[in-house]
Amino acid sequence: MLSRTADSLYWLSRYIERAENTARIIDAAARLAALPQGYGSTNEWESALLATGSLTAFTERHGEATEEKVIEYLAFSASNPSSIRNCLEIARQNARAVRTALTAEMWETINSAWLELRQFNPTDVDPGRISDFLRFVKQTSLAYDGSAYRTMLRSEAYFFTRLGVYLERADATARILDVKYHVLLPPGAPVGGSLDYFQWSSILRSVSALTSYHWVYRQNLKPWLVADLMILNAQMPRSVASCYENIARYLDLLARAHGRQGPSQRLARATFSRLSNANIDEVFQSGLHEFLSEFIADNNKLGALITDQYLV
Repeated sequence: MLSRTADSLYWLSRYIERAENTARIIDAAARLAALPQGYGSTNEWESALLATGSLTAFTERHGEATEEKVIEYLAFSASNPSSIRNCLEIARQNARAVRTALTAEMWETINSAWLELRQFNPTDVDPGRISDFLRFVKQTSLAYDGSAYRTMLRSEAYFFTRLGVYLERADATARILDVKYHVLLPPGAPVGGSLDYFQWSSILRSVSALTSYHWVYRQNLKPWLVADLMILNAQMPRSVASCYENIARYLDLLARAHGRQGPSQRLARATFSRLSNANIDEVFQSGLHEFLSEFIADNNKLGALITDQYLV
C-alpha cells in the first residue's frame, strides 16, 4: 500500500472520531449547564474547550467562554481546525483521495454526511437544533464505524482505519477525565458529593457508559470507579485500556504484513502492558493528573512514530 493512501485512511478515521468526540464533549457541557444552579458550576463551557485542547486559541479570538460562542467555535467555526464542520469536511477530502480503497457503504456514509452538514446553520444555536446536530454527528460516526467493520477486507487498509479510530478515542477519553478532575469540580466541593455525582452522571451518559457502569460495578457512582471504567477496564469500548489493546493488535498485524516490527509496536505494547498492570488505587495515590498527562504524551508520541514508520 502507498504511504499516502495509508495516511489518508488513517486521518479519515481520526477526523470522523474527533468529530464524534467533540460532539460528545459539547453534549456533556450542555447537560452540566442544564443542572439546577445549586448543582451546576460556572465553567462547563471552558472545560469543554480544555477537553478539546482549544482554550488558548478560543480565548485569543473570542474572550469569555459563553455557551453560544463555544458551541459555534467547536461545532461550526472555520477558524477552528478541529471544529466538527472542519473535521467532517477534511474527512471527506481524505475519503475522496482514497475512494477506491473504501467500500461503497463507507463512501456513501461520508458523502451523505457532508451533504447533510449543509443543512445546519452555524448561527443557529437553539438547544433543540444543536441537539439534532450532535445526534447527526454521532450517528454519522456510528454508521462509518459500522460500515467499515462489516464491509472492509481485513487488510492493511482496515488496520490503518482502526489505528486512527483508537488513537483519537484514547486521547479524548484521557482528556475528558483530566479536565473533570482539575477544572469541572469547583474549589471546596467534596469529591463524591452531590455535585460530583451529577457531573459524573452527565459525563457517563454523554459517552454512553452510564448503563455499563452499573452493569460492571452494581453500586452508586464513585469517582475512582468511574476512572477505573474509563481508564483500565478493557470491557468498556471507550476505555484507554480497550483502545490500546486494539492499537497493539493492529500494529502487530501491520508488522506481520510488512515482515518487521518497529518503535511504534514496542511503545504500543509497553503502554498496553502498563495499563494492564495498573491499579486504580495506585493511580490515584501517585496522582491521576500526572498519570493522564504522561499517557497523553505517550499517545502523541505513538502517533508520531506511526507517521514516521508508515505514513511518510
